[in-house]
Amino acid sequence: MSATDLPRDHGGNIDAAIARFGGSDWIDLSTGINRLPYPLGPLEPGIWQQLPPQSDIARLARIAARAYGTQASLLPLAGAQAAIQLLPRLRPPGQARILAPTYNEHAASLRLHGWQVEEVSEASALAGADLAVIVNPNNPDGRLQSPDFLMDLAKQTGLLVVDESFMDATPALSLAPRAGEEGVIVLRSFGKFYGLAGVRLGFALGHAKDIAQLAALAGPWPVSGPAIEIGCRALADDAWREATAARLHADALKLDHLAQKAGWRLVGGSALFRLYETPDATAAQERLAQAAIWSRIFPYSRTWLRLGLPGPTSEWRRLAAALER
Repeated sequence: MSATDLPRDHGGNIDAAIARFGGSDWIDLSTGINRLPYPLGPLEPGIWQQLPPQSDIARLARIAARAYGTQASLLPLAGAQAAIQLLPRLRPPGQARILAPTYNEHAASLRLHGWQVEEVSEASALAGADLAVIVNPNNPDGRLQSPDFLMDLAKQTGLLVVDESFMDATPALSLAPRAGEEGVIVLRSFGKFYGLAGVRLGFALGHAKDIAQLAALAGPWPVSGPAIEIGCRALADDAWREATAARLHADALKLDHLAQKAGWRLVGGSALFRLYETPDATAAQERLAQAAIWSRIFPYSRTWLRLGLPGPTSEWRRLAAALER
C-alpha cells in the first residue's frame, strides 16, 4: 500500500452518518469541538473584500502569543492542520517517530513527504528520531506529558513537534512558554476550544528560524481577514476563556457520570472529549445514532468510543435519554 492509499480516519464525518441513518438535526459529538462557541458579533464588510494586511496578521500573532503565554515566534495558519501539512518540509526526510495511537494526519503527511514513519507506544521511544511527534493531550486517550519531560526529549531528537490542539483548558501544562528554544515546535488549534472550527485558524510556535521557514512555505496570506478579526477578539477575551475552561472541566465530569451509568468505563480524555471502553463500540455508536447523535469509533479498537461534550441543555437531555435506552 502506498502512502497515498493509507487510511485517514476522522471524526466530523456527519455526512456519512446522515447517508447511513437518515434524519436531520444531528448532534455531532464525533469531534472535540466546543459546542457552545465564542459569540462572534458582526464583522465589517471590508474584512471580506480585501486581502489581509501584514500588520493585521502581526496583530493576531501578538494577541495569540499573549493568550498562550509565550515569547516564541508565532505563525498564524489556516488551522493546526495547515501546519501539519507543512512541517515535513522543514527538514530533509529521515526517520520520524510518533507516539501512537493518535491523530493520524501526522503520520500521513510525513509519509507523503518521504519520511520513514514508526509509531511507538511509549514516549521514551521517540528519542533518537530525526523528527518526533507527540499530541499532548493525546487524541483520543488524553495522555499527557509534562513540559519538563518534553524539553528533555527535545534534546534527544532532531525536531520535536508537540501538537497542543486540545490544551486550551489546561494552560499550566502547555509547552508554549518554552517553545522558543531550538528543536521544538508547538501547534495550537483555535477552532476546537473556541467552537469555531469553520474559521480555520491555528498557530505554530517555535524558534525564529523554523517559524520563518514555515512562513515562507505558507505564503503571504496564510489566514483570512475574517479569521484574523475573529481570532483577535476571542483570544483577547480572558474572562470568556477562563469561564469556558471551568465549564468544560465540569461538563467532562458530567459526561463521565452519564457514561458510567450506561456501563461504560472511562479510558481517558481531555476537557473537550472523553474516551470510553464499551462492550461493542459499533453497537454503541449505532445506538446513539438512532437518536441522531454521532460519535467516534476507531478502526484499531472494537471497544473504544469517543464523545465530545454536548453544548446546550437540550443536547444533554437527548444524550442522557439515548444512553438510558
